Amino acid sequence: MKVTYHGHSVVAVETNNHHILFDPFLTGNSLTDLKPEDAKADAILLTHGHNDHVGDTEQIAKQNNALVVAPNELAVYLGWKGLNVHPMHIGGSHQFDFGKVKLTQAFHGSAITDEENKTITYTGMPSGILLTVEGKTIFHAGDTALFSDMKLIGELNHIDLAFLPIGDNFTMGPEDAKLAAEWLRAKQVVPVHYNTFPVIEQDPEAFADSLPGGVGKVMAVGETIEL
Repeated sequence: MKVTYHGHSVVAVETNNHHILFDPFLTGNSLTDLKPEDAKADAILLTHGHNDHVGDTEQIAKQNNALVVAPNELAVYLGWKGLNVHPMHIGGSHQFDFGKVKLTQAFHGSAITDEENKTITYTGMPSGILLTVEGKTIFHAGDTALFSDMKLIGELNHIDLAFLPIGDNFTMGPEDAKLAAEWLRAKQVVPVHYNTFPVIEQDPEAFADSLPGGVGKVMAVGETIEL
């Protein structure tokens, strides 16, 4: 399968039969190389409801007739907008035709913010996502602080590729993400959620170099790796 990084926390997975898209924040993302009208998706997986993760989900889902898999309250909210949704919750898993999805906990917030109308709509608990497809497991941590149960996630799953936020301020910083990588025991670890805004500017190469065993991998925007 092919895994492509599109900036911030946007990750695309192309299998033999499906296109899967994580957290498609494209409009307003100065670092992405992907336009919403060009995005392919049979399934969109959302970690939580913040605008810089839900992003262009509505447009992409409608133009592709994609299934949106998200934590329960966020899925219900998007279902009311006419999207085809599958609600899940932390600890639960489901086998889809494109692969198996399991939600893990994440320590963060989750809400849709409407700045024009000055409203905040709560969208349930944030999550991380374990995607198992074609014999490989990808862990997208979403936005999260470091938490000790990452050890358990690493013990229970053979993770081939992990995407971890390193931006600090809103999520883990590099030092905590380094410990998360150690606990998760993933074969490859890619930093995400950095440099999109001034407050989360980080050096991804320094983070990757800090990980033992050469597991750290900085993906350039638009870069693809094969699993």
